Amino acid sequence: MVNRHGPLFKKEYPFASHIAKINHLDYHYIDEGKGPVLIMVHGNPSWSFYYRNLVKRLGGDYRCIVPDHIGCGFSARPNLGAYDFTLQSRVDDLGAFIDSLKLEGKISIVAHDWGGMIATAWAVDNAERVDKLVMLNTAAFHLPENKRFPFALRLIRDSFIGKFLVKRFNAFSIGASWLGCKMSPMKQELRQLFQMPYANSELDRLATLQFILDIPLSEQDASFALVSATEAKLQQLADKPILLGWGLKDFVFDKHFLAVWQQHFPNAQSCVYKDGGHYILEDAGADLENKIAAFLLGHNT
Repeated sequence: MVNRHGPLFKKEYPFASHIAKINHLDYHYIDEGKGPVLIMVHGNPSWSFYYRNLVKRLGGDYRCIVPDHIGCGFSARPNLGAYDFTLQSRVDDLGAFIDSLKLEGKISIVAHDWGGMIATAWAVDNAERVDKLVMLNTAAFHLPENKRFPFALRLIRDSFIGKFLVKRFNAFSIGASWLGCKMSPMKQELRQLFQMPYANSELDRLATLQFILDIPLSEQDASFALVSATEAKLQQLADKPILLGWGLKDFVFDKHFLAVWQQHFPNAQSCVYKDGGHYILEDAGADLENKIAAFLLGHNT
């Protein structure tokens, strides 16, 4: 198993670590480069490592700030008694973190997976602070009517065996690293780096499980109302430049989710990879990184 101190990790993730205290918990982040602020928000079961190459690509033009959610990456590992692992808490954490940095000027956002839901829930209530948005295989609304909830997620969400596999064997992180790239499958050592923060104990994997358990499918679910409220306020962002980067072979955030984004934001630019998977930034690599850079810097994509 590769580790945080090994040469491969240092080569891939050569960034200084920073810690913010959010509700007395360590909230880890990287802060690289200078210029307008660009915040990158990861999903589940990834971590700030997902954005490493985009940070390297954009660090000369932007101040790239990339946090790890509580329970993820190198952030704190509270138990269920110390943190509730809900969408509202994630949004509150992000807002408190942004406020703690006392940032000047408008903020651009790149978000993926659950990071899109978290970032957008913050953005719709802070639209005056938002410059541009890049959304990568994500959602900021409920499951589209024509999309079935994936079997793998239902197995984890609704069965003992699914929860057991995630908690005991890190099944979700391992599975995502194997299946998340369709065009450019990850090599073993890279998969291990994606899995690393979740590899040692059940407490390490608690957040990856709780993200899935918090997916709201009915009005009785804790986060249902916040997702509904966020979707209802998406027009607060209608005047923002938006780029959608999408892998159509994502088993969750597929063409149905992309279509909903395009319905809400018909003027958004779209970079679609018909053979791309869930980890589209990893899968499409430099091609998507260059398109994101061109979009953010105001060039034609």
